Amino acid sequence: MKKDENILGTYPIGKLLLKLSIPTVIAQLINMLYNIVDRIYIGHIPVEGSLALTGVGVCLPIIIIVTAFAALVSSGGAPRASIYMGKKDNDTAEKILGNCFSLQIIISCVLTVILLIWNKPILLAFGASENTISYATDYMGIYALGTIFVQLTLGMNAFITAQGFTNISMVSVLIGAVCNIILDPIFIFGLNMGVKGGALATVISQAISAVWVVSFLRGKKTYLHIKKKNLRLEKNIILPCIALGLALFIMQASESIVTVCFNSSLLKYGGDIAVGTMTILSSVMQFAMLPLQGIAQGAQPILSYNYGAKCAPRVKNTFKLLLVTCLSYSVLLCSAVQFFPKAFISIFTSDASLVEFATPMLRIYLAGIFLFGIQIACQMTFTSLGKAVNSIVVAVVRKFVLLIPLIYIMPHLVANQTTGVFLSEPIADIIAVIFTSVLFGFQFKKAMKEIEA
Repeated sequence: MKKDENILGTYPIGKLLLKLSIPTVIAQLINMLYNIVDRIYIGHIPVEGSLALTGVGVCLPIIIIVTAFAALVSSGGAPRASIYMGKKDNDTAEKILGNCFSLQIIISCVLTVILLIWNKPILLAFGASENTISYATDYMGIYALGTIFVQLTLGMNAFITAQGFTNISMVSVLIGAVCNIILDPIFIFGLNMGVKGGALATVISQAISAVWVVSFLRGKKTYLHIKKKNLRLEKNIILPCIALGLALFIMQASESIVTVCFNSSLLKYGGDIAVGTMTILSSVMQFAMLPLQGIAQGAQPILSYNYGAKCAPRVKNTFKLLLVTCLSYSVLLCSAVQFFPKAFISIFTSDASLVEFATPMLRIYLAGIFLFGIQIACQMTFTSLGKAVNSIVVAVVRKFVLLIPLIYIMPHLVANQTTGVFLSEPIADIIAVIFTSVLFGFQFKKAMKEIEA
């Protein structure tokens, strides 16, 4: 254990970030396929593909909320576990793991009940129309049954990554993704189940991943184990985890609120085709964000471990390398979207009218993504160092102070109201990056002075 664990504190940072990031980036790309493969298949269902895709797109805000609750626990618990590993206090790290495991089961049960009872009203509130509500309820009625598997897979996998076992965490995602890719066409087309088949394939795949993840954390190869004695919730253990995870929860859950705001505005100004376009654009945005998150998650164990070990030079050098890597990726991605937008759109639909409408909107919607590498690098570093308040402030400013108001303001400032709605995203992104950079500059210096002292 000592030899392997010590690489977080001694291994050359460039090689270490590469070693940890490559599996996490691959895992995030696989996870992207996991999330969008249903939409790809459903969008190509003969005759009703466009409406079915729009109906499933309306489910996206609910799915985002489910995954946000997994992030609430894991993104606060995993970095804190790494910090305590850096302090050579694995007993406390295991208590954090056990408490987070219990809390995620409790949250899963509550979410499942809510989604099964208030399925249709929630979907109607989230932008479903008379034309798409049947597809949305068919998908969400089955997906809700797999909530506990989603929570355990995403939540507990973060603790595997936090220990430096990025290859194992990659395999965890790969298992579910491969199952989903295989089962989707069988259920959707082979058994003629349509959107219900897509949901069922996802639930089965997540269940298989969840069994794999929990089995590993109960096995011999892991440093931190799920133990019965640590399952009882302790407020001094779980509350700091929730406080730290609140930033990513707000960031992800607010995506749901943002999607609802987008859908309601787009339905008003552009109809079902505009809502369908938003489904595609949000899917491409996932493509943009997930690799960045993979790189950042690869850096998280290094940042947290060395912050706990009070090794300021390694924390500084890790952040610098993370920033350059994330920024380089976001610039390349933005260039690809601007030059080849139709290639991204065509992945999700073959409907000529939808492709024509969505292509210019994609260029507008992701116009500010070239700077987003800065946002991700700073956000993950705040979280990795346990700076809960800073993480929350950054998340709230981008979504609630900037983006949501702009969704309703911009249609009144430009000639094409639908274009105005999409234009709110890049404007909010650019302003948010400026704010985050200034705040991070002050707070990071302060944090480094504390551990250097």
